Amino acid sequence: MWPGRAMSSPNRTAAAPPASGSQQDEIIVPRNFKLLEELDQAEKGQDPTISLGLQNQEDIFLVAWNGSIFGPPGTTFEGRLFELKIECGDRYPNEPPFVRFVSRVNLPCVDQSTGVVNSSKLHILSHWDRHFTMERVLNELRREMMTQGSRRLPQPPEGSRF
Repeated sequence: MWPGRAMSSPNRTAAAPPASGSQQDEIIVPRNFKLLEELDQAEKGQDPTISLGLQNQEDIFLVAWNGSIFGPPGTTFEGRLFELKIECGDRYPNEPPFVRFVSRVNLPCVDQSTGVVNSSKLHILSHWDRHFTMERVLNELRREMMTQGSRRLPQPPEGSRF
């Protein structure tokens, strides 16, 4: 036997499979693996109406992200590019990311003095599930721009920032 290594015991058992009829336990993907998967999807850029990427490519903790949303046609947001900052804290994906607009925007879920998205006013953030993604948050914000209550809201001058 090598020092520091235990001998294999015939009595050692692997984790028992779930009892028949019970649900299998969900595999919890670690934070960094989930964020690396989100980065990979973002780099593929499958949705041309939004974009997402790391603020600093050397950020090994994958905390600070940039996002952008192209304003939907037929709304007062049309033809504009809205920039956002997204922060994934230590508890992400168990807790939602912190989202803040850099570009000034008039939306009911956005604090008009700071650009911070109020998580209690955006359904995806107030009902967060660890399976949601930052891309989905950006899509929900874009959908919010198209709602009856938002699509005709007057917008700040193009190019203005928080």
